Amino acid sequence: MHIGVLTVLVAVFLCAPVSAQIMQRSGPVCGERGSLMDQLKHKYSEQPKSMGLAANGSVLEVLTAPTGTWTILLTTPQGITCLIAAGENWEDMEQDTLPGGGVFAVMILMKYGVV
Repeated sequence: MHIGVLTVLVAVFLCAPVSAQIMQRSGPVCGERGSLMDQLKHKYSEQPKSMGLAANGSVLEVLTAPTGTWTILLTTPQGITCLIAAGENWEDMEQDTLPGGGVFAVMILMKYGVV
């Protein structure tokens, strides 16, 4: 479970600059969680893969599809769900395949002040 959370956090921070540029042009995609989940399921066959609870009470979810598409959603304590990042070529990693057994992921999180 911890590896999945680290993978998600690394993905969020690596995608953040790209996602920020996209959102500046079009604004964040937010809405009712059920509606967004239905759209991702029907359009991309994405299903929940992992999730985590942030310190502020927000829930971060990763959805993936067998085709390799993925989406990261964030639901605030107020119930607003926003698409944080999305992409292609999702690949699950075993703990042994993470550089340094996950140390690399922690270093990235430390760089961005998360840890």
